[in-house]
Amino acid sequence: MKEQISLSRARIRKAGQNFEVVVDPRAALDYKEGRILDIKEVLKDIHIYSDANKGLKVKSADLKKAFGTDDSLEVAKEIILKGETPETAEIRSEKREKKKREIIQKIKRFGIDPRTKAPHTEQRIEAAFAEAKVRIDEHRSSDDQVQDIIKKLQPILPIKLETKNIQVHIPAEHAQKCFSTIKQFGKITKDQWGNDGSWTAVIEVPGGLEADFYDALNKITQGNVQTKVI
Repeated sequence: MKEQISLSRARIRKAGQNFEVVVDPRAALDYKEGRILDIKEVLKDIHIYSDANKGLKVKSADLKKAFGTDDSLEVAKEIILKGETPETAEIRSEKREKKKREIIQKIKRFGIDPRTKAPHTEQRIEAAFAEAKVRIDEHRSSDDQVQDIIKKLQPILPIKLETKNIQVHIPAEHAQKCFSTIKQFGKITKDQWGNDGSWTAVIEVPGGLEADFYDALNKITQGNVQTKVI
């Protein structure tokens, strides 16, 4: 009995029909994320199949009906970018790790200890992840998972996500230099230039960055800055 080989396929369903291309899983992911630009580096062959494992190719007329073209490379691009692509265990593990890093950075940026109002370090957050046995879903966005993960961390690590509205008043001699730095820390919601060239603004700053925000302003202005949480 002939052994059937299972191929790595990207697939999409359109116009009531299945369309598949045979791909290298790693290259397909790199193409979707913009690290590979040439579709030919992704494909194992240039044919479009209804079932690649059985070698069933799609007719030209069916490609035109579903995609508006029978150019196999153009069809392959759409299948890979908009359809389902294969994932090896290694790729799934890498996605989870990447998502974990995104979530940790988000918690570090916005999270504070509600008892002390101090931010948590990345090492402390990561240790809490391990102790709470946090599981990351590589297919959900980091924003969708943050709140659930914080609930799991809170018995181990007191944490609260917070955004501060901080008003700053900067003298004319430092105003221009501070502007680009301030934009790196948060969103400017209000601002006004004084007749003397001074600048007053309100910035939404993630709670975990509040201390760093003050440090950066004091460094640029040699302490000649007024700040107030409002």
